[in-house]
Amino acid sequence: MVEQESLSDGFRAVSRRMREAAREALAPWDITPAQARALGTLLRAGALRLGDLAEHLRIAPRSATEVVDALEGRGLVARGPDPDDRRATLVAPTAHGKEVGTAIRAARAAESESVFRGLSDVDRAHLARILRELGSA
Repeated sequence: MVEQESLSDGFRAVSRRMREAAREALAPWDITPAQARALGTLLRAGALRLGDLAEHLRIAPRSATEVVDALEGRGLVARGPDPDDRRATLVAPTAHGKEVGTAIRAARAAESESVFRGLSDVDRAHLARILRELGSA
């Protein structure tokens, strides 16, 4: 039986390697992982209210505001009125934000591939299943 400590140590080592790979992938755009996650969420979900974005990201609304402020300052997202509620504001990726988001997605996929390159298709499938189980537990 595998020791619990070696499992957690191994998981932490892979997590650390993934974080380092993500930082390297994001370096050309000088964007933080939190900003990349927010931009990716907006690309997938479309325009969202700040509160909804915060829920998607599982962060506090104030933190979402800070992330959106930074993205807006770089021209990657824009705030606009919600056509369904004049009091509300929607955040959406700009054309430039869509280009950058697509490039970031490709760079992160390549970096992830470098981490998992040594695994066979069968091992990748097993790992994906295990991670889904751990994530839903």
